[in-house]
Amino acid sequence: MHKIPVGILGASGYAGRELCALVSGHPGLELAFAAANAQRGETVRAGAREVTFVAADDAPLGAAELVFSALPHGASAAWVARVRGAGKRAVDLSADLRPGNGDHTAPYGLTEANRAVLKGAEVVANPGCYPTAILMALLPLVEQDLVRPGATIVISAASGVTGAGFTPRPDLLFAEVTENYNAYGVGNEHRHLNEMRAVIAAAGCDVDLLFTPHLLPVARGILATITVPLVRSLDDPLAPFRRHWAGEPFVEVTPLPPTLHDVTHRNVVRMSAHVAAQMRTPTLIVLAAIDNLVKGAAGQALQNANVVLGLDEPLGLPA
Repeated sequence: MHKIPVGILGASGYAGRELCALVSGHPGLELAFAAANAQRGETVRAGAREVTFVAADDAPLGAAELVFSALPHGASAAWVARVRGAGKRAVDLSADLRPGNGDHTAPYGLTEANRAVLKGAEVVANPGCYPTAILMALLPLVEQDLVRPGATIVISAASGVTGAGFTPRPDLLFAEVTENYNAYGVGNEHRHLNEMRAVIAAAGCDVDLLFTPHLLPVARGILATITVPLVRSLDDPLAPFRRHWAGEPFVEVTPLPPTLHDVTHRNVVRMSAHVAAQMRTPTLIVLAAIDNLVKGAAGQALQNANVVLGLDEPLGLPA
């Protein structure tokens, strides 16, 4: 197979390194460059090969057909514009181009929900990790008009520490995280809320989202518990999810509550749904698990790139 050259900006972070490893094992792609300013000149192991980082300003943007930007929020959009100025396509892993984060028109790369508008796209806004798990769990209920209008959907989700990024922080030291568990972003003001609200509103659903993230003492993985008031009781709580995601290779609907062990190092969303007993309003408890670095970041970005470039969507992705 002819290999398509791709580049990675922000390659030294957790998502960037995950992308380097996935691209190195992809039968249809080859790595044209991996840029990381702070670690330029350093060589790291990425999957089955070694990668030497270059400075972003030295990255040969024109040598790649598509560039992944894993740069920090606020810095990525300008580089995506440079990539487009070089006539190349981009998949942006930052929040800069996502719904609810400014006046942007880039297609939203929640692949299973939006693949029709991703084919041949010039730029794709890759979703955040929490929104990936939560929106994939909510959209079947939203789009089948099962959510009670005006309801409050309560979301409690926990992530491994790689979700906080690669930059050293005292609160993420091993001694601070291990044998501990805590909420953060308390007050319903987490930055991913704008993205989730925008997508839910665009689907025509009038609800409030009450979201509290937590930090798990593990490296990777997200588990979200979502409480959804319904318009009516469901005899089979899994039916809306099986119907909506039928045939999707990276969605697993199961009667058993998902665990992190089920999804780590895999490009899947694994979900279950359970009727809440002893409630005056019909209520569903939906559980969704992903690997925050794979389906929540690098894996989904590669899935989107496959669609954009006309490759088989599952190619090179760990299922």
